[in-house]
Amino acid sequence: MRNKKNILFATIAFTLISGFSYVISQTKPTTDPKISQDTVKNVRPALIPLPVDSVFTDKGLKLKPYKKNAHASYYADRFNGKRTANGSRFNNNSYTAAHKKLPFGTRVKVTNEANGKFVIVKITDRGPFVKTREIDLSKRAFMDITKSKGAGAMKVTIETIVE
Repeated sequence: MRNKKNILFATIAFTLISGFSYVISQTKPTTDPKISQDTVKNVRPALIPLPVDSVFTDKGLKLKPYKKNAHASYYADRFNGKRTANGSRFNNNSYTAAHKKLPFGTRVKVTNEANGKFVIVKITDRGPFVKTREIDLSKRAFMDITKSKGAGAMKVTIETIVE
């Protein structure tokens, strides 16, 4: 009888400890998100703060040509709210973009070659991961300058803003 009690006690203790350790292993520690360091060096520190959602004017900006006839696309809706390469959360309604080489925080003027419309966006992510594409714009930035709302890609001119 005593042996059965010991076995029963050991079984209950083992079950409780197993359940407790499983619960502990499933909880995530609350730590601040890690912001990754950009591997590309900034060309020059910011001297003049630029508006975040600058769509309407480029007067007074020093522009440096980067690439003509570049192919641009936009982020799919499924990326909304996901972390970008610089650690921030992606928002399809902001004026941001992904580029393979430009440093994080670089502001670029992206002009649609078909109609001359442009937006100024901030580089916050790496990509696009399609060889023929040069830049991925947020959906809002893309739709502001596109000729056809049904298009998924367009030819653009990219100019960096020298601050």
